[in-house]
Amino acid sequence: MSSPAEAAAPWWRDAVVYQIYPRSFQDTTGDGVGDLRGITRRLDHVERLGADAIWLSPIYPSPFADMGYDVSDFTAVDPRLGSMADLDELLGAAHRRGIRVLLDLVLSHTSIEHPWFRKHPERYVWSRVDGPENNWLSTFGGPAWSRDPESGGWYLHSFYPEQPDLDWRNPEVREAIGEVIDFWLERGVDGFRLDALQGLMEDELRRDDPPAIRPFELPLLEEFATLEHRHSLDGPDVGVALEAIRGAAGDALLVGEVYLPSARLGPYVEHLDLAFGFELLHAPWDAERITAVIAEAAELGQIAWVLSNHDFPRLATRLGPESAELAALLLLTLPGAAFVYQGDEIGLTDGPGADPPLDRHGRDAHRHPMQWTGEPGAGFSDGEPWLEPVDPELRNVAGQESDPGSLLSLYRRLVEFRRGLSGSGFELVESPPGILAYKRGAHSVVLNLGPGQAAIPLAGRVEIAVGAGVAAPSEREELPAAAPLAPACGVVLGLA
Repeated sequence: MSSPAEAAAPWWRDAVVYQIYPRSFQDTTGDGVGDLRGITRRLDHVERLGADAIWLSPIYPSPFADMGYDVSDFTAVDPRLGSMADLDELLGAAHRRGIRVLLDLVLSHTSIEHPWFRKHPERYVWSRVDGPENNWLSTFGGPAWSRDPESGGWYLHSFYPEQPDLDWRNPEVREAIGEVIDFWLERGVDGFRLDALQGLMEDELRRDDPPAIRPFELPLLEEFATLEHRHSLDGPDVGVALEAIRGAAGDALLVGEVYLPSARLGPYVEHLDLAFGFELLHAPWDAERITAVIAEAAELGQIAWVLSNHDFPRLATRLGPESAELAALLLLTLPGAAFVYQGDEIGLTDGPGADPPLDRHGRDAHRHPMQWTGEPGAGFSDGEPWLEPVDPELRNVAGQESDPGSLLSLYRRLVEFRRGLSGSGFELVESPPGILAYKRGAHSVVLNLGPGQAAIPLAGRVEIAVGAGVAAPSEREELPAAAPLAPACGVVLGLA
């Protein structure tokens, strides 16, 4: 019987959210592009995985200057992905399975082809001089100011010139976005992943950014990293915008993509439910560094753990296939919500991308289609895929489905196991070099991230073991404290 505190816990507290990149999930029309009907068709996979929710990368009409993150209509479905009826069908099918649906909302900017840019120019940030107002840079390189040839004014764009920034100090913007949120909630959407929130509000005085005197805590593009973005991002009054978003969303889940270190997320999670912990995604596979990252993020709370997404090299590519099981063990036993990028559960790696590139920022490699079968088209499409499958003959869902030793089976088992950890406490354990260890209630998790054998700091019975073949401990084995653990191996122990 659950305690009153357990009964009152929000559904997302320890949820597993499965990120779907719609263009690359399942094509049902033969045009080579994934679609909403394809997602509905593959919901059984999501259900068997045990995910509590799916997050859909943008599904809105877009000229595709930034692969859909340049939205030209916030309240419609991109015809390349299907229709509003298809979305309604997806929502109904997901909800019948107990799976919630989150949409990606891009709130810091629109496409330059959005009707607002011409009909409501006051909704955007414009230079108050004839030219760039300051030295701010675009995230993708070059000045953050461009001239509008039609009006002659200069507008701010934190990303590409085709993505003008909205002026969230204008109450009209807050009201208009509130109407967008209302529209989707009324259709049955359960929440939102909010894109690029660090750029939602800039310095009202628009002062120059100073030169960077130390590296930023997270990776930045080379030119962007030359400045300390003290005034162009993360404005001190961001709460004005976030309060308006929360007011419109009510109790719906709000997950913020805030590309800042955990120590600076406080003003955001005052209004959001969760914010992504990007320091874990970018941390070197080093026990000492990851322990420090987890300690800081866990202290803040409200962290959405993530090790992979559509913007960065895939988990199996970044860490190596030999660490895929260990990464799954880490992600799915930490306290709080965990986000899994489609394909990580079968060990999908980056591909070659497109030639010439489709994404100007070079992210095609992370967005290759999901591999359902070992056939040449990977079961993704009967037509020519927009990006070729990477290696369906080596890894695919069908091939791992009934193999109890597969990575897919491990993901399913860990997702099921983590339900028993829900609401458990969390305590990092002092460990020998190379070892990351923490307690979760009546269990402990121990991972050897080092290059050599190391001692397990706790005793217990092995309930889950992952790692390199015979080097991994046997399940149900009783391990004494200081028992050896081979590199790239990990265990969940039931504590005595």
